Amino acid sequence: MSRPTCLLTSANALLHNLKRVKACAPQQKVMAVVKANAYGTGLDFAIPVLNGQVDAFAVSCLEEALKIRELGSRASCLVLQGVFNAEEWRVAARYGFDCVIHHQAQLKWLLSVPLPSKIKVWVKINTGMHRLGFAMDEVEEVLRTLESCPWVDKDIRLMTHLARADERGHPYNDFQFNAFNAMSGSFKKYAHSIANSAAILSLPKTHADVVRPGIMLYGVSPFENQTGVDLGLMPVARLMSAITVIHHYPAGSSIGYGGTYTTDRPSIIGIVPVGYGDGYPRHIQPQTPVWVNGVMVPVVGRVSMDMLTIDLTTIPDAQEGDPVELWGPNIPIEQIATSAGTIAYELLCQMTDRLRGSATGLF
Repeated sequence: MSRPTCLLTSANALLHNLKRVKACAPQQKVMAVVKANAYGTGLDFAIPVLNGQVDAFAVSCLEEALKIRELGSRASCLVLQGVFNAEEWRVAARYGFDCVIHHQAQLKWLLSVPLPSKIKVWVKINTGMHRLGFAMDEVEEVLRTLESCPWVDKDIRLMTHLARADERGHPYNDFQFNAFNAMSGSFKKYAHSIANSAAILSLPKTHADVVRPGIMLYGVSPFENQTGVDLGLMPVARLMSAITVIHHYPAGSSIGYGGTYTTDRPSIIGIVPVGYGDGYPRHIQPQTPVWVNGVMVPVVGRVSMDMLTIDLTTIPDAQEGDPVELWGPNIPIEQIATSAGTIAYELLCQMTDRLRGSATGLF
């Protein structure tokens, strides 16, 4: 395909970030979170790189777990939201997936579906996230029921999720940690897991037995006002395109839909074939930069579905065909997310398939 817009990925950066995880939590097992198509970087990219380098993978649902098997990995894989009906317990057992169990319906389905092989389950406990998880006063009975079920592996795990780990020093983190410890102290024979990326980086006491890095693996900071680079991480994804058309316009020329930008001097305007149809955010602030030939130049006018316009006046030697970085090693994705009033997680996860139909590869 000749369209120059593509998402490039770096295996070296992914492994560098994994090394950073292991430096923060050297005694813990590492479960790499690869849900949402490996945070938009692509399971077909991430799984071959991480396979054999981590202790397990974690995904959101069975459909994602099955893709990992299709890619040839036989690694342990945890389904974080568990099953959505009784039949999915059979699928999970058939393919050897671990499953989170977090509410009574899932438990009822499990007991009603005799499985041909034992399945490993992780009991999720609500310590204050108030999203998924058994109430703490339910846990003892749930564990007793699971231990008596003949098709449940007795190596049961306990987990919780922190609601404010990305807020350094927030007392709610201590509240949740202490609640989990108070409850789980009676169940020391089970492995425990608490820490996501933010907790791995800032709350070592939460590391427990298994850490669950997600966003940090992809080189992105979980904290507001910091970039991944600030934390010793390397960006895994680089959104690239190129200048395809250059125009010279006089002062007073309105650019793009709605004429939201008007040149205040004779200007050189470049057209870049990338837009919100690719996942680049439409609602960026004026003067959001892109990187061209070692120089930051601003996006001007509205972002369209398939293209955007940039002001090249400060680099008059720019030519059609010159590469353009939308985010990556030179422009942190966190900066673009802030400009768009969102978070980097969303930008990564909304990358569309047509980026992968272009000239993708490693950088």
